[in-house]
Amino acid sequence: MKKLKHISRLSLAAIIALNMACKEEKTEEKLLRPVVFQEVSLNSGEEIRTFSGTAQTDKIINLSFRNSGIITVFNIRTGQVVRKGQLLAQLDNVQSRLAYEQSIAQMNSAESQMKTAKLNYDRIRSLYEKGSASLSDFENAKNSYQNAVSGFESAQRSVDIQKEQINFGYIYAPENGVIASTEAEIEENVNPGQVVAVLNAGNKMTISLGLPESVINQVQENMMVEIAFPAIQNKTFKGEVTEVAPAVNPKTATYPVKIDISDATEAIRSGMAANVTFNFSHLITEGLIIPAKAVGEDSNGRYVLLVDESSNPPRVKRQDIKIGRLTTAGFEVVSGLSQGQKIATAGLQTLLDGQEVKIQQ
Repeated sequence: MKKLKHISRLSLAAIIALNMACKEEKTEEKLLRPVVFQEVSLNSGEEIRTFSGTAQTDKIINLSFRNSGIITVFNIRTGQVVRKGQLLAQLDNVQSRLAYEQSIAQMNSAESQMKTAKLNYDRIRSLYEKGSASLSDFENAKNSYQNAVSGFESAQRSVDIQKEQINFGYIYAPENGVIASTEAEIEENVNPGQVVAVLNAGNKMTISLGLPESVINQVQENMMVEIAFPAIQNKTFKGEVTEVAPAVNPKTATYPVKIDISDATEAIRSGMAANVTFNFSHLITEGLIIPAKAVGEDSNGRYVLLVDESSNPPRVKRQDIKIGRLTTAGFEVVSGLSQGQKIATAGLQTLLDGQEVKIQQ
């Protein structure tokens, strides 16, 4: 009996020891989430941003007819140098010429009616003065003549208008320049306002580009920029901001900006891609800066996770912060952090306040 009790006690001790060993093993097997951190540092005060744009002349004219018809003359080709007043294109103007001829016929008819009414008016007036015609006959003849005069004048204006319509079937170069592109061909039927060619008539080269809302407030007129063209190797150009749009372009969701190239050369051609570099360093004040990916946000506001290496193992601790504007380096910190503090820079959505972590080197 004593021997059985001794065996039971040994078994109980073995079970307890085994349980303790399992607990120690489980403790040793506890996995810690690795975390990457970064020290909070001061902003360097430099911010350089580059955006893509397109070169074009400062004056672009879309050439079109103000009439409809078939193109019979088309003296336009891409790259052609044109002079102001030069005939570039012409329509057949069949409808306009017909309308012009009809207006002349109507004017001649109106002129004949006016002359007849004038003779009748002179005759009735003479009779009225002699007492051989009534006042009503005189008034009727006078009104008929005045109406005939008005009809003739209206017909004359119609002739002038129809003649002008014929002129709408011609395109003359409005300025000296170079044809940038052609959009039509001879024998093509075109409508009023349809662009048939594009004329570059400016003397300066400009860059057109769109800027996002994150930087548009930092761009001002007369601001100097640096311009590079991938097609022109080992050469940079100076530029000056001349236009900053106050409203966004709904098609691109950016704000249109125009830049004059100060030292443009003939190597710069309209349509070339350009890289425009802005230096915003003079607008930046020295302050703390943290990566945008290190900032989390929930119903309580924005926060970061501080890495506390004083505990063993290290822990992360939530720290509420107030941020300023977004720069290329990250968010400016208004309050809540000090220089040299360490913050987690990845996995904020999976880390909890007070969670033990493993520092990832």
